[in-house]
Amino acid sequence: NCSMVLKTLHFITRPLSDEEGNFSLAYIITIHKELEMFVKLLRAIYMPQNIYCIHVDEKSPKDYKAAVQNIVNCFENIFISSKRESVVYAGFSRLQADINCMRDLVHSKIKWNYVINLCGQDYPIKTNKDIIQYIKSKWNGKNMTPGVVQPLHMKHRTQVSYREYVHSGMSYVYPTKNTKAKPPYNLTIYFGSAYYILTKEFVEFTLTDARAKDLLEWSRDTYSPDEHYWVTLNRLNG
Repeated sequence: NCSMVLKTLHFITRPLSDEEGNFSLAYIITIHKELEMFVKLLRAIYMPQNIYCIHVDEKSPKDYKAAVQNIVNCFENIFISSKRESVVYAGFSRLQADINCMRDLVHSKIKWNYVINLCGQDYPIKTNKDIIQYIKSKWNGKNMTPGVVQPLHMKHRTQVSYREYVHSGMSYVYPTKNTKAKPPYNLTIYFGSAYYILTKEFVEFTLTDARAKDLLEWSRDTYSPDEHYWVTLNRLNG
């Protein structure tokens, strides 16, 4: 019952300030368990002027998927990604899940400014207004995806080829004996967080630029590619 969801969970139904109403954020939330935690997270970050793409792990139980769909159906600005992955921790599928949501978000009618990615176990310690003001303060027009040149102790992640083993009970990434080729365009690989705040222009760039596409393809058999993909692209000249 959607009216009950909005009322009993106290979802915010209008922008709390003009500043927030004029600065829309997009969120990507990847989830696979703990419905109650997801609802609490969603309620905490929900604003009617924002847009939310929910990626539900393809391996999740049917009743979990149905429950998430029922909640999403109550909101015009929340949707489940059109393409879903069986996500493996540290695998390429985790990066692909974000990209699937990005492809959906760039075609949204809502003119969002930045995208923030979260997982189902995250929870905000800042308000929507705090986040916007922080972005505007020193990051206006810039991405937040910090990192460093690939450290020696992480070289193994991109030197050999990795594969995903996908099973409902146990899924994992394992190394093969195949050595990987060097990165395309002789790119310097950077490492950082898998979590980011990115401009819409940068997202559009990553989905269309030849270097971004080739780096994505090269990253397909690396370990935890979401920890090098965004930060490496952000360091490209220009």
